[in-house]
Amino acid sequence: MKTIYEIQQFLKKFGTIIYIGDRVSDLELMESELRELFHSQLIETRDYQTALLLLRHEIQLEKEKNANRKR
Repeated sequence: MKTIYEIQQFLKKFGTIIYIGDRVSDLELMESELRELFHSQLIETRDYQTALLLLRHEIQLEKEKNANRKR
């Protein structure tokens, strides 16, 4: 997985579609769903780690972008 879109498509395979309307909340919920899938041993460690890294990076970028808008 290399993009957020690919993570969304991956989650769809498990019947999970996430859209709250707030980008950071969407990403955090995706992270939570991935964690649940991993702890349930439904996904591989490599997929989990890759997706988690990508999501956390994107969350950080979004939070920085939001902080810059408020200035």
